[in-house]
Amino acid sequence: MAKSDLILSLVRAGTSGDQNLFRKTVEALIADERAQQHNVLADNLARSLAANGNGPYRVGTTISSDSLQTLFYDINPRRKLSELVLSRLVQRACEEIIEEQNRADLLRSHNLEPRNRILLIGPSGNGKTSLAEAVAEALMVPLIRVRYEGVIGSFLGETAGRLRRLFEYVSTRHCVLFFDEFDTLGKERGDPHDTGEIKRVVSSLLLQIDDLPSHVVVVTATNHPELLDRAVWRRFQIRLNLPRPTRTQVRLWFERFRETTDFPLSTTPKTLAQQLNVVSFSELEEFCSDILRRWLLSLGNGDHKEILRERLLQWNARASAQRR
Repeated sequence: MAKSDLILSLVRAGTSGDQNLFRKTVEALIADERAQQHNVLADNLARSLAANGNGPYRVGTTISSDSLQTLFYDINPRRKLSELVLSRLVQRACEEIIEEQNRADLLRSHNLEPRNRILLIGPSGNGKTSLAEAVAEALMVPLIRVRYEGVIGSFLGETAGRLRRLFEYVSTRHCVLFFDEFDTLGKERGDPHDTGEIKRVVSSLLLQIDDLPSHVVVVTATNHPELLDRAVWRRFQIRLNLPRPTRTQVRLWFERFRETTDFPLSTTPKTLAQQLNVVSFSELEEFCSDILRRWLLSLGNGDHKEILRERLLQWNARASAQRR
């Protein structure tokens, strides 16, 4: 957000007594200063916010870097949107949220916030994690991937407390916060087999997602949407389905493979898409890596037609065994 907009927002919060607007504006200012490597000023602002008792901060509390490192992986995103084969609907939705985040100052000048909550649905291996990373790369911010083994505790209140520390950390940073297998935490509270503790965790999680400032883009992914609590669905402004690759998408994948590698395909991408049986984009990526490994190990002197024929036989036999 532009500094002028932040100042105006602080003035509006002060004159109206809007504590929520004040907190979110200061969090946005802290995130902006951290993005410019002004860490001393950012830390002072965070301490001042805590001293005034606003937001999730508490007087005299600090979050050690050691405890934080158990809650998430801080990933420098490398995968680009242009590298992914996406449907037009998914591609356009991602482009829109990136534009809104990059032009947030214009939206806020009209009392609008950029959308920042995305729910990804689809079978395992079809690009949910890659898409979260690509959105972070396009926004030039880190990808904060939640570590469930560090977040989920065995004692009463432990999980909710760790989630609170996680949200406190990300709220003052420009980042993409990624929850893979979101049904692990966001499961239906009406399940009679769950304890009251699980229900409290879900309630706390949803409230904290609601409370995140819009400069934090929350991306959640699930293979089992039927397990999600009904209240989860309305929290996300964008819901995208990432199904298994179609024949057309497989063909596009091989066209890009031909353009970006030195391996001489002995057949057309369309024919190859018809011959190969894969159930996910991750399998498609591994198939191409398998071809390249054999080609590189032959030092470019191998029979590329034979390499491709053998890989097709092996992968289609693997697919047949998997279906049994």
